[in-house]
Amino acid sequence: MVCSRPHGCLVASAMRPIFTAELVNRAFGDPGLYLDLKFSRRALLFDIGDIAALSTRKLLRVSDVFVSHTHMDHFAGFDHLLRVCLGRDIGVNLYGPPRFIEQVGHKLAAYTWNLVERYAMDFVVRAHELGDDGWLKRAQFRSRRRFECEPMPPIRADGSLLLDDPVFQVRACPLDHHGIPSLAFRFDEKTHINVWKNRLEELGLPTGSWLTELKRLVREGAAKDTSIRVRWRTREGSHEEVFPLGVLEERVLEFAPGESVCYVTDVAGHADNRAKLIDFVRAADLLFIECVFLQQDEEHAARKAHLTARQAGSIANAARVKAAVPFHFSTRYIGQETLLRREFEEALHASRVG
Repeated sequence: MVCSRPHGCLVASAMRPIFTAELVNRAFGDPGLYLDLKFSRRALLFDIGDIAALSTRKLLRVSDVFVSHTHMDHFAGFDHLLRVCLGRDIGVNLYGPPRFIEQVGHKLAAYTWNLVERYAMDFVVRAHELGDDGWLKRAQFRSRRRFECEPMPPIRADGSLLLDDPVFQVRACPLDHHGIPSLAFRFDEKTHINVWKNRLEELGLPTGSWLTELKRLVREGAAKDTSIRVRWRTREGSHEEVFPLGVLEERVLEFAPGESVCYVTDVAGHADNRAKLIDFVRAADLLFIECVFLQQDEEHAARKAHLTARQAGSIANAARVKAAVPFHFSTRYIGQETLLRREFEEALHASRVG
């Protein structure tokens, strides 16, 4: 079960979450979602326009950036991320639509790199683009090689799967945005593993890094008789016990379905997009969805290939998402934010009647 705080911060109400998700900017700012994987010391970023609101500490956590399309308000912040992380981090993975690798290369080629190969850390940009053929093309750009493009073998994006991590997956859904593809994204946590602290106490065992290793082995399907060694210190001295993985799995771990977050922006409101979106975001725990125009400006929204607040609310309800956060409001409505939110909420709940 989830709920949304103001400005779209996700918190779990049933168990300790592995992540939080919040908009980079307020509703009238550049689109962007920062998803912090708290126990992995990393973060995911969905779109990278104006990211000045993100601290250096937060940016240094970013391991993967998912770009819906390369309009300036969704991609201009890559330069800022590069400037902050270069020389202090090992690299970042980027994911985007067709021609994305070429566009990343152009950005990197716009600067002079005659000193960068001397940096102690080799900063590597790995760019991935989801092709129309379902393949994920790849290339890397290394600071040690002055960010020259190095092609990598493509991989099959099974079901538009961009990233398959032991703890989560990220998928994409290409949608029409006035003749170009704009990618919607879905983050799905895999089975959530929680620790029963009271049961640990009953066994006289401490918390600690050994629990992270236990969870990793369980996720990877390690044999039940795998030995788990637990070491800790108390005032009485050092202690050590060894348990079979299967015993600890049964006695101290709790399993629950993982949570999901979807991010949708810059999509036309026509029937084909709506059908794809409803299927893609179905039953998500939290949906971040653009609400650019009021319904009274529906014709203008169609020309601009954006959703109205009513269309966005209707999509969220047809998909039966558990919570939804509207964002990416047109600046023509500054001072009228309440109208956009009200229209979205009315559509969100009206479609659930009966």
